[in-house]
Amino acid sequence: MAELIYKDKKYTINIGERLKDIIQKEGLKDIIGAVYDNQIIDIHTPIKTDGVLKAITKKDKESLEILRHSLAHIMAQALKRLYGNEKVHLGIGPTTEVGFYYDVEIEGKRITEEDLPVIEEEMKKIIKENLQVEREEIKREEAIKLFEKMREIYKIEIIKHDIPENETISIYKQGEFIDLCRGPHIPSTGLAGAFKLISVAGAYWKGKETNPMLQRIYGVAFWEEKELKQYLNMLEEAKKRDHRKIGKELELFMIDEEVGGGLAIWLPKGAIIRKEIEDDWKKEHIKRGYQLVYTPHVGKETLWQTSGHVNYYRENMFPEMFIEEEGYFVKPMNCPFHVEIYKSKQRSYKELPIKLAELGTVYRYERSGVLHGLMRVRGFTQDDAHIICREDQVEQQIKEVLEFAIDTLKSYGFEEFEVYLSTRPEKSVGDDKMWEIATNSLKKAIESVGLDYKIDEGGGAFYGPKIDVKIKDSIGRMWQCSTIQFDFNLPERFDMYYIGEDNQKHRPYMVHRAIFGSIERFIGVLLEHYAGLLPLWLAPVQVALIPISDAHLDYAKMVKDKLQEEGIRVYLDERNERMNKKIRDAEIQKIPYMAVIGDKELQENAVSLRTKKDGNLGIMKVEDFINLLKEKIKSKQ
Repeated sequence: MAELIYKDKKYTINIGERLKDIIQKEGLKDIIGAVYDNQIIDIHTPIKTDGVLKAITKKDKESLEILRHSLAHIMAQALKRLYGNEKVHLGIGPTTEVGFYYDVEIEGKRITEEDLPVIEEEMKKIIKENLQVEREEIKREEAIKLFEKMREIYKIEIIKHDIPENETISIYKQGEFIDLCRGPHIPSTGLAGAFKLISVAGAYWKGKETNPMLQRIYGVAFWEEKELKQYLNMLEEAKKRDHRKIGKELELFMIDEEVGGGLAIWLPKGAIIRKEIEDDWKKEHIKRGYQLVYTPHVGKETLWQTSGHVNYYRENMFPEMFIEEEGYFVKPMNCPFHVEIYKSKQRSYKELPIKLAELGTVYRYERSGVLHGLMRVRGFTQDDAHIICREDQVEQQIKEVLEFAIDTLKSYGFEEFEVYLSTRPEKSVGDDKMWEIATNSLKKAIESVGLDYKIDEGGGAFYGPKIDVKIKDSIGRMWQCSTIQFDFNLPERFDMYYIGEDNQKHRPYMVHRAIFGSIERFIGVLLEHYAGLLPLWLAPVQVALIPISDAHLDYAKMVKDKLQEEGIRVYLDERNERMNKKIRDAEIQKIPYMAVIGDKELQENAVSLRTKKDGNLGIMKVEDFINLLKEKIKSKQ
């Protein structure tokens, strides 16, 4: 027997029954699914084991999974109606964080963005028809015959190669449409909410470049039209803030195919932003007892064999190169080098914790189709650090790292965070005691800092549990940022040890951690968060001096010299242009302060200040202006 919990009441469900049966029998309303055995099921799925089911209605966040999965089917049905049932071959149609997509092959037809409104209209017709959704479980042989008859070659491949022999095969029907699917789905198409098809892309079947290229059609979906509009408005704002567009307009960085995809080149202005971030990073790390190190960009094959990368990470590494008949790899990670630094001499318990930090550039092979400006690259600089400590130091070290991460991210203007704790997966290394100590230390650290967190049961790496911190940007998007990751694997592989108080060898705990994740990606996030108008301390040009006429140029040059002597980055606009155009151009270049210089300013040893945000700020003595700038830069305003 199973139990359904709905509105604080409990209802008994017999094994073999469906939610649909109990809904009809008890006259329940609003239920579109349930959470059962840590999975989301719909009202069509039979209950096969004892357990507790938590009812899902539209008010529950889990309901969006059901809605979006159903809209993927509705879109697939629309495609078959529009372009021919036997000419449309379906791949997979999963949900995404905000919607859904379907990978399809359409004989003789390439879908473009101009086709999306037509597909949407057909989807709306299907929704209006309010077709009942039905689930049916069938035998493997029967499923193969069914999809052979439908000429669904990709579904047949899934059945034969991806579904285990002992797993139930289910199909879903709505009207004339049939699809291989586990679910979950809404009770009928008429319950579908607000949606919008937003883009089309190519996608290799199963992500392998040797497989056929399918067409991937993306959609977003919410229950209410209001929510959809809010999201679409956010997308429009995100386009304006695209860091690739900003980077080009402000001449911050470039990616040149002659150099190679996913390899960023920092231009002078972008290099200033990066230098400011890196200098601040180094200062804060030294203040917290980290030791800065530098390690090579390549390492011998034997190093990567010991670390396990050759066996477990090779597909993400660039090809091996040979020097004097020895194999070398460009590094995908910094950790093996830090381990070797630790092992360069015998360590005592009195030396621990040892905290090694490096802005280490690493190289990973990413397929060209996923490269995206600074957000997804092939060469990037990790703000990497490794803490090697004793068991009794673990909890305090994790707390300090988490506080360091939150303080740092706040200093860049981020105030809202989501924290995730990932626990031990089924396959893992390390003994139970180590996992328990590490996991509890992570929990206590999060709680001591006063942050809410979500637990991802079994979501840790095979070599240790971890904390992930996401930051919310100014338009509501979440970005993965800081990571605190235990590693029970490398200390074992490299035979790391320290001499304890008992003069015996002991295995230390090792923690990987990054505050930003990577410098490149973090700068991309910053550019989009601030729409290019960075805080004063980070701005490549902090002040634009705008003389009204040539008669004011000598005084403007004197002001420029004074600002530069104080370390302030300044640009003197000597062009023969109108003042308003100079101001407008400075605003376009996202320069925080514009200092206009005319007769009055020359006479009073002053400047007239403007900012894009606040407009005209009035006249100010040059020395006062310098002090204002220095204070704002120091406090990172």
